[in-house]
Amino acid sequence: MPKSKVRKKSAYTPPDTVLQPRSAQARAAQPSPRWYAPLMVALMLIGLLWIVVYYVAGDKIPFMVSLGAWNFAIGFGAMVAGLVMSMRWR
Repeated sequence: MPKSKVRKKSAYTPPDTVLQPRSAQARAAQPSPRWYAPLMVALMLIGLLWIVVYYVAGDKIPFMVSLGAWNFAIGFGAMVAGLVMSMRWR
């Protein structure tokens, strides 16, 4: 039985409209500055400590008494800021 001819396929090249210019290509992510990680961890710990201090001794600290329920917003806000920073850390 005769052998069939093998067709060679040319390499795929996308149309020019698909290719993006070099300036629009994804840039390599640069590492975060040296101060980024300590600030991130500090914000999470400060938020946690703020809430713990409010629960333990909030009624004895005058400015915490005047803030009232806003102490939770301050504590959780600091922790959320640290968590958001952790997503962008490289």
